[in-house]
Amino acid sequence: MKDKGFFKKFGEYALYIILAIGLAFVCKSYVFARADVIGPSMQPTFNDKDIIFMEKISTETGHINRGEVVVFNSHDENGDNYIKRVIGIAGDRIGIKSGKVYLNGKVLTENYLPEEVVTEGNSAAAEYIVPKGYVFVLGDNRENSTDSRIIGPVNLKDVKGHVILRVYPFKNMNYFK
Repeated sequence: MKDKGFFKKFGEYALYIILAIGLAFVCKSYVFARADVIGPSMQPTFNDKDIIFMEKISTETGHINRGEVVVFNSHDENGDNYIKRVIGIAGDRIGIKSGKVYLNGKVLTENYLPEEVVTEGNSAAAEYIVPKGYVFVLGDNRENSTDSRIIGPVNLKDVKGHVILRVYPFKNMNYFK
């Protein structure tokens, strides 16, 4: 009789463990993911070795907003993921001139950047129109960022998530919209 009770309890615990693993897998695949910031391209917002969490639901639904920070597959030779800020969405006209970014003809207010930041355009094009299904991204460290000025607009299918939380370093823990 004792053995029956043991096997019944063991079966229940095994079921709970399998359910927990399944739920964790679903959350990691479709809801939340962790990422590490590598490099200085998003300074001063994020620094090298910051640890962030991103939500993935908005990318699954294709709902990305201007100003959000996203992580995307760069398709570079190393298969790196890049972290950048969304400046323009489908249909937006982005202009870069005289060190400023223009969104649909108006100077973009970028409160997340220090006042002295100058944005230079790619010499090949000073104006970009964001195609449907794409976003235009820039790094906050405009002098040291491989972003849409160089690689062009980013396909929404390549966006892995939108940053919602920095967890490390602990003193800089912060929530992002």
